[in-house]
Amino acid sequence: MTEPLSKLKSFRQFAGKVGRLALPYFSSEEKWKARALLAAIVALNLAAVYMLVLLNEWNRGFYDALQNKDQPVFWRELGRFTYLAFAFIVIAVYRFYLTQLLQLRWRNWMTAHYLDRWLSNKAFYQLELARFSKQADAPPDNPDQRIAEDLNLFTGDTVGLTMGLMNAVVTLVSFVGILWGLSGSFTFDFNGGSYVIPGFMVWMAVAYALAGSLLTHYIGRPQIALNFRQQRYEADFRHHLIRVREYSESIALDRGEPVERTQLGGRFTTLLGNYLRLIKAQKRLIWFNTFYGQAAVVFPFIVAAPRFFSGAIQLGELMQISSAFGRVQDSLSWFVDNYSSLAAWRATTDRIISFEESFLALQQAELAHTQDATQSDHLRVDDLHIALPGQVALLSGSGLTLSAGDTLLVKGPSGSGKSTLFRALAGIWPWAKGRLHLPADFDARVMFLPQKPYFPNGALRTALAYPAAPERYSDTELQQALRDALLPRLADVLDTEDTWGQKLSGGEQQRLAIARALLKKPRWLFVDEGTSALDEAAEATLYQRLRALVAEQDGALISIAHSPAVGAFHAQQWTLEDSAGGESRFKLVAS
Repeated sequence: MTEPLSKLKSFRQFAGKVGRLALPYFSSEEKWKARALLAAIVALNLAAVYMLVLLNEWNRGFYDALQNKDQPVFWRELGRFTYLAFAFIVIAVYRFYLTQLLQLRWRNWMTAHYLDRWLSNKAFYQLELARFSKQADAPPDNPDQRIAEDLNLFTGDTVGLTMGLMNAVVTLVSFVGILWGLSGSFTFDFNGGSYVIPGFMVWMAVAYALAGSLLTHYIGRPQIALNFRQQRYEADFRHHLIRVREYSESIALDRGEPVERTQLGGRFTTLLGNYLRLIKAQKRLIWFNTFYGQAAVVFPFIVAAPRFFSGAIQLGELMQISSAFGRVQDSLSWFVDNYSSLAAWRATTDRIISFEESFLALQQAELAHTQDATQSDHLRVDDLHIALPGQVALLSGSGLTLSAGDTLLVKGPSGSGKSTLFRALAGIWPWAKGRLHLPADFDARVMFLPQKPYFPNGALRTALAYPAAPERYSDTELQQALRDALLPRLADVLDTEDTWGQKLSGGEQQRLAIARALLKKPRWLFVDEGTSALDEAAEATLYQRLRALVAEQDGALISIAHSPAVGAFHAQQWTLEDSAGGESRFKLVAS
């Protein structure tokens, strides 16, 4: 008894999660369009079932006319079939069209919804960080596939399967009465008594479908896990292909083609191995389903044949019984016929549920950002503690203050957490604790220059102005920023489209990022090894310009650098020193 209750509880929990995924669209800002479409689809499905009832009734008159060689009735029934078939075709076409339209709009809404959540509050970054932590509940893999592919499959399959199930239920309700009235009673003697089973054909259809459903579930159950893994392996293989394209130059320089070929081959072999297991599982189910479907064709004739040969019913009634039995049996066998689709839908739904739960479980950065009106020109850190994924303590510090007009160099050995400190100050590092008091204009006028900046593909003006719209700046401003960043050759190609993150050298990318800073004129500028790929002369020139920039804005320049020459442009230092057995590996001290 415990196991069935546990399975029932698990099913109810799953159904609740599916409801929380599906229902928001129908209560969203598009709810009236969504509900109207759904109502129209339901109405068309009911109309289609009604047409099937009329066609079932038509069977009786048509085949009785054939048996009786009644030519006038034969032609009359053919004419009746013409308009019944035309009406059914119209209903089928618009049912398909509106169903696809609902799926399209639902997918559009869900995609926008998840894109907003993924790209809000740095969730996309924190989810990737959490994936590499040692937590057991690490977020799911490949969020790009969840949004681009799984949402499409979920909306399409949910609409299709739900309408199919509703159609099966309505068909069952419509035809079970017809079959009950046509099938008559079955009388048999047992142990000295006579017994009568009314509606015998109905009970035979129930028994046939129930046996088929149980066997289908037993045979097809492995497909759920196999489908889940197949989607993951497909996404992993595609992701690695994209990585090879993005890092093509580095791989080519390292002569890494054999390694990448081996890794891609291994991922594809894993993918094919799982797909082969899925095919074999589907083959076993198709064996059974094909036998089940073929047997269902002759089964009603076998059961009803004695009544036909005894003269109790005519050919038309026999054909009507066969048609009604087929409709009832098909309705009861919806689970059998759709098991493979259900298995794929369950796998897709589980992936989206885990994606949804990753947002709910995402922990916000514990380093609290507060606007401190009494210190509008100060950035102060109190009782700072930063850890690595897996909660390994990295560094600590307290009472560190940065004021407008300051120039600060953060120093320390590689791996001591300098870049992680910047991430914490930016509010994107989830494993940080402490209190961070920010200047009033910090969020609006802060800029971080990483060692390897990001540039979107497209026109150069778009890459330079990112993330602002390029129309915000004039051509003169854009060109001057490029010249000031020692990129005069790019000043005349603002409208050239290219993959700038791959076309430009490392030094050119860093200079383009500095051009972006010179263009936007931030007040609080954080530079993380932002000139590491430049020669000393270029580095000195650009640091002079960055320092002049923040001085004009009455701001602050904070840098991470290993180059001793960079230190000359900073009046203060924060140093990460070995904590010598303290709570963390390093401690941050002002000097």
